[in-house]
Amino acid sequence: MEEQIRTMLRDALPGTPIDWGSRPQGSGYPGVVLQIASDTSGHTYDGPDGLSVSRVQVDVYALSYGEARVLARQVRSALDGYRSGSVMGTFRVGERDSREGGSGEAERPFRVSQDFEIHWRFA
Repeated sequence: MEEQIRTMLRDALPGTPIDWGSRPQGSGYPGVVLQIASDTSGHTYDGPDGLSVSRVQVDVYALSYGEARVLARQVRSALDGYRSGSVMGTFRVGERDSREGGSGEAERPFRVSQDFEIHWRFA
């Protein structure tokens, strides 16, 4: 699921770095960071059923609020309702804006965070 989501977002946002976990130190803006906030596996009385539901947080970073919003809309358009391969359905379940800390005002990028619930099957 991780590789499939990252590849799909790279295709939807060409030229925008997309990383799982964190951005490489010293990398510029804009950029997107993906994190698994939770993951629940499905079970039956016979054991695991091969299905999983993951909540993935997608953080868009940019130096201006407007650019962060534009990229967040592109992420939403690409991910909300997405289904292909092992991904059975992706649903946007929340969004929030914030601003990162930094030593100076110019160093504080804007962030738009979106949460997606991804229903997927182990390959």
